[in-house]
Amino acid sequence: MPVATFTNVRFGHGTRLLLDEAVLSVEPGEKIGLVGRNGCGKSTLLKLIAGRLKPDAGSVSVQRGSRVGFLTQDPDINPEDTLREAAARAFTGLAEVHHELDALYEKLAHASEAEIPALLAKQSRLDHDLELAGGYAVDHKVDAVLHGLGFEDSQFAQKVSSLSGGQRARAGLARLLLEEPDILLLDEPTNHLDIEGRRWLEEFLADEFPGAVLVVSHDRWLLDRVVTRIIEIHDAGLREYPGNYADFVLLRQQRALTQQRVHDKQQDRIARESAYIAKYKAGQRARQAKGRATRLERYQRDELVERPMDFDVMRLELPRAERVGDIVVSAHELSKSYGSLRLFTELELTLKPGDRLGVVGANGTGKSTLIRLLLGEESPDSGTLKSSPRLSVGWFRQNQDHLDPTHEVWRHLQLTVPKRRNGSALSEQEARDLAGAFLFSGPAQEATIGSLSGGERARAVLAGLVAGAHNLLVLDEPSNHLDIPSAERLEQALSLPPDEGGYDGTLILVSHDRALLASTCDQILSLEGNGRWSLFQGNYAEFDAARRRPKAAPTVATAPPQAEAPRTQPKQPQARRDRAPSPAKTPQRAKGGQSHVAIELLEKRIEAATKQLAALDARMNDPKVYSDRAKTVAVLEERSKVESERATLEAEWLRRADGT
Repeated sequence: MPVATFTNVRFGHGTRLLLDEAVLSVEPGEKIGLVGRNGCGKSTLLKLIAGRLKPDAGSVSVQRGSRVGFLTQDPDINPEDTLREAAARAFTGLAEVHHELDALYEKLAHASEAEIPALLAKQSRLDHDLELAGGYAVDHKVDAVLHGLGFEDSQFAQKVSSLSGGQRARAGLARLLLEEPDILLLDEPTNHLDIEGRRWLEEFLADEFPGAVLVVSHDRWLLDRVVTRIIEIHDAGLREYPGNYADFVLLRQQRALTQQRVHDKQQDRIARESAYIAKYKAGQRARQAKGRATRLERYQRDELVERPMDFDVMRLELPRAERVGDIVVSAHELSKSYGSLRLFTELELTLKPGDRLGVVGANGTGKSTLIRLLLGEESPDSGTLKSSPRLSVGWFRQNQDHLDPTHEVWRHLQLTVPKRRNGSALSEQEARDLAGAFLFSGPAQEATIGSLSGGERARAVLAGLVAGAHNLLVLDEPSNHLDIPSAERLEQALSLPPDEGGYDGTLILVSHDRALLASTCDQILSLEGNGRWSLFQGNYAEFDAARRRPKAAPTVATAPPQAEAPRTQPKQPQARRDRAPSPAKTPQRAKGGQSHVAIELLEKRIEAATKQLAALDARMNDPKVYSDRAKTVAVLEERSKVESERATLEAEWLRRADGT
């Protein structure tokens, strides 16, 4: 029996409709990921299940007796509690038993012989209650969860009032996980977690947490590890995809390809009908033309399929950065401490043109400090720094107060991107193309910078930086406020070859986003605390695998006295090409098994295969098919077979038409 259900739910804010006729069923223990653009209604859906919002129409129900746990960005925690007390409030009933036992032991110490039997009997009952509630093992569980979320023993006695906002959010997450509700609703749970904390959380949710989970997260690695079903919110509707996020990407791409085929056929039909109407609207066939115009208008209104955004591929011609020579920036025996806090000791780093460096480490290990040192905004305690005299730096910071709030998005980009070497600036159309490449649609390009959300503003800044002809791009946690489509577009911009609109300079990326690190960086600098560091030649996936092995990979260089940084040239990453599959090439015109078939029959078979392909495309748009992985694979396999057969028939037809 489902623990939560949506039945024809409708919900909107003012004139904006977020959910329309939404249907959803959550089974016990099921792990579901919610995805979609920022503002599409993901948080709203969680609040509806939690009972914090009521639907405008339809119903939301939670199974009677089921406990719902909802992670908010500002958890309700007693500021006078210690961190450990705040987390342990998940076991309120257990705390009461402990309190009664403590009082009982005090009475036993001063009881008379006549009182002892009754007190011992009560102790036996309380011990039994304590065992049922988890007993003293709960203490270890609290410690394990707090450690997993990045807290140290020295912080357990801190008052909640002294914690930072991010630490309070983690404390709220700890209490929620310890409560083990039947349905766990998580809205961006990794926002304040470093990589180790994210890894612990995904393992806890996947392997230990027994209840159902609905999670909104831009951490694609977490979604891949935890969830078994993806719900995409699109145009106020819910689309279901079986599997994890990687499965979702493949199925969505296939669905988009099907939608593209339907769209192209519809455009062909519209073009033919429009040509007929234009040709005969004033002649003898004016009546037929008028009737066709009415039917075409109805067709465009009721049946037209939009071109999928998945097919919008970056292809930009942007100004290129000035060459910087052999070395972009280098650090030799670089050390930095704040009092007794050692960030890194005798760090060695050399970046050459085209290098892509990812910087990782726990919160507080000095990642942002290192960036400020490399860019000359802060001085090291010891060591030397060098940089190219022709260095042009594009720096993405968390604070974007320097932007003019009155500029439209396209105008901001036009003013941000420098002029080309011939002195020409971006035209308005080029600026709009750049905005479109970073997922600002037509109307959104007219929005002013001051009216944008945090994520939209970050996306506008990143578009200007990537296209800004900088030979060094420094991105400090760029994906914190980006939804997954925006993060994927940034990933594409950093990974594509320069002639296809990709960035061609040197990159320093500070991030906890493992998917972004894995796809864009070819070496990883890990700051490990207490002055220790390591430099790994390879991408993040290889670095992560090496760390999990019993012995470190030989390509890891660590801070002295263990070893000096390697002097080898880092390998270049392969360019990723996130784009729609290319159309099938025309097969070779060679005689085959159809050479004996009459040409009239050949044409009929080609027509039948074309109709069969159209029917299969229609099946791919059926929710009963695209929400079932096995059915989707079966349809795709059948389509591939029919398309191959049609290609063979067409090749034979072309051979005869050419007289070969």
